[in-house]
Amino acid sequence: MTWSVCIKQFEEYLQLEKSLAGNSVEAYRRDIRKLHEFLDLKGYPIHPLDIKSEQIQEFLEWVNELGMTPHSQARTLSGIRAFYKFLIMEDMLHADPTETIEAPKLDRKLPDTLNVEEIEILFNAIDVSTPEGTRNKAMLETLYSSGLRVSELTELKISNFYEAMGFLKVTGKGNKERLVPIGRDAIKYIRIYLDSIRSHLVIKKGNEDIIFLNRRGAKLTRVMVFTIIKDLVRKVGFTKQISPHTFRHSFATHLIEGGADLRAVQEMLGHESITTTEIYTHLDRDYLKQIIQEYHPRS
Repeated sequence: MTWSVCIKQFEEYLQLEKSLAGNSVEAYRRDIRKLHEFLDLKGYPIHPLDIKSEQIQEFLEWVNELGMTPHSQARTLSGIRAFYKFLIMEDMLHADPTETIEAPKLDRKLPDTLNVEEIEILFNAIDVSTPEGTRNKAMLETLYSSGLRVSELTELKISNFYEAMGFLKVTGKGNKERLVPIGRDAIKYIRIYLDSIRSHLVIKKGNEDIIFLNRRGAKLTRVMVFTIIKDLVRKVGFTKQISPHTFRHSFATHLIEGGADLRAVQEMLGHESITTTEIYTHLDRDYLKQIIQEYHPRS
């Protein structure tokens, strides 16, 4: 079986059985093709089912010498691992050549967050006397209240807004649905927006169930949400790099600072792994260190 056939079958598995989005499938495809290109470049006539751990280790050393960051190396290795797990699952292979390969050590980058006072400053700076301002207030309250990704926000549907229950049904990565709580302020501003602004729009076909729309009645783009936040940050004079994801980071950090259970936060964020959520515990550790320094007699 050739590389192209194996890769094609792997893509079909990711699309049909794992329900991954096109961008995710393309990322996996690039990972495998990088390995294949390396083997071609080195003149190794190696069949995908015959590759050994030594060749994969050599490949990782090669991309490291080319300047690929440790994070990108780990991402690429993850894609190659998934490929070989698929081949084993399909009984094309019996031994995993990636099993003994260690991923590069990563320095975990702590995400930028806003404190509660900064959130208040931003939200209070929104001009709710305008239709766009009313919509933006509802959007940002929702981002911060429920920890949504920007794509989840732009795809949010009226039919998935359970106002009386205080929940949203969200479609996240891999088309996986989850229920997330939504706060009272966010509910209030969504209701104001729906009743006083959105109800007067001429809505474009196909957008009838989308909550947040532009003035032409079409779904907002990710870029538009970034632009709205960028303009607001400029207005208040903050120097932090703030994006839609900053509100998601702040949501998680403030919950954990307040003592929320890590697994509950993982569920709300839609993280596959608890280790992804654990990055938000950094402020707890910083706070404990500060307490030690301030109050311990031998600090």
